[in-house]
Amino acid sequence: MLNFVICDDDIRMIEKLSSVIEKVLLNHDYDAKIVFKTTNYDKLLEYISSNNVNVVFLDIEFSGCKENGLDIAKKIRKINKNCYLIFVTSHFEYIVNAYKFKTFDYIFKSSIDIENISSTLKRLFDDIYDSDAKFLKINNKNTFIDLKDILFIEKAGVKIIYHTYQTDYVSYNSFNKLTLPKNFIRCHKSFIVNIDNISNISYADNIIYLKNGSTCYIGPKYKNSLLEVIRYDSVS
Repeated sequence: MLNFVICDDDIRMIEKLSSVIEKVLLNHDYDAKIVFKTTNYDKLLEYISSNNVNVVFLDIEFSGCKENGLDIAKKIRKINKNCYLIFVTSHFEYIVNAYKFKTFDYIFKSSIDIENISSTLKRLFDDIYDSDAKFLKINNKNTFIDLKDILFIEKAGVKIIYHTYQTDYVSYNSFNKLTLPKNFIRCHKSFIVNIDNISNISYADNIIYLKNGSTCYIGPKYKNSLLEVIRYDSVS
């Protein structure tokens, strides 16, 4: 699931934008939600620092403030280099400079409606789906998982279960045909583990301990290859 946040100095604009976004998410069955809304950019930065945020809708002009949205974008990029930035503005003159911060799109406040937001979100999800590094699409309902959040993947009968920090996702894809980055290693006939989320391994008991306290298992057939990968990863 993708997490959206909105920051604007006008609470009425926040409510208008969030209402339209929620309608578009529902209409297209996008797996995303608005998790945080604020008129205060300091609270926005604090939230991004301690939470998983994928998409930021950010006002450019904050009345009564020394800093504008471009200044905030620079700070956001120091915290989160990969989130999608979408500026919401009434000021065309800021647009050129906005792209310095890897801005995905900009939306004029006068154009906040179903059609325009649908267009932006369609391109957003298309971009995410085309990305080979950040997200994994697991079914036909536009469900996306942030790859870094996956602890391990389990084959349970005809189901594939993606265990993440937040929740579990189920799909019915072919376990043997999954295309994953190199940090995902087959450790058992029924398990693929994300080595970036391993906290400890007991080779004596053939158990892998994940950072959230959960466990998965090592099959005899995969033990040596797992050990080799872990050793190489720790050296590099």
